[in-house]
Amino acid sequence: METARSRTAAPIFRAATAVDVPALVALVESAYRGDASRAGWTTEADLLEGQRTDPEGVLAVVTDENSRLLVADVDGETVACCHVEHRGTHAYFGMFAVRPAAQGGGLGKLVMAEAERLARTEWGASEMHMTVIRQRDELIAWYERRGYRRTGRMSPFPYGDERFGIPQRDDLEFELLVKDLAA
Repeated sequence: METARSRTAAPIFRAATAVDVPALVALVESAYRGDASRAGWTTEADLLEGQRTDPEGVLAVVTDENSRLLVADVDGETVACCHVEHRGTHAYFGMFAVRPAAQGGGLGKLVMAEAERLARTEWGASEMHMTVIRQRDELIAWYERRGYRRTGRMSPFPYGDERFGIPQRDDLEFELLVKDLAA
């Protein structure tokens, strides 16, 4: 039986529209929160409960003229997404999600490469920035294997704002990771 991981069809990349918002919220939630997220390796279920995003937040990204919510479709299904935001000399990478059943097959690498290409060629960005919960060692190691470097620059987790989840520990913070796109 064919699984999502064994698919060989190349993803088709496109910019999200308002029509995509419900499916993208569901995709992001499935990749990071609740029991469904445990099917993949990107789960944050042990660190955070509650929601990861909401329709208003996703729609704001979709309609922001300095942002692109990049969608990856395979066989007509949305299976991955990421947010790329133009911030002058650098771009910001976030809201990265791959359907849990499709994780581990190389799709995430393709999405990230497309986001980097977009930032470099369409916006002239020389670096890509992202923030990752510093306790996510396995995820940070995955980004490091793709050329991102840890900066040691931390920013606080938004405790008390349940739009980003309900923390299950009191030491969460984000670390800035950076990749040179000129290389």
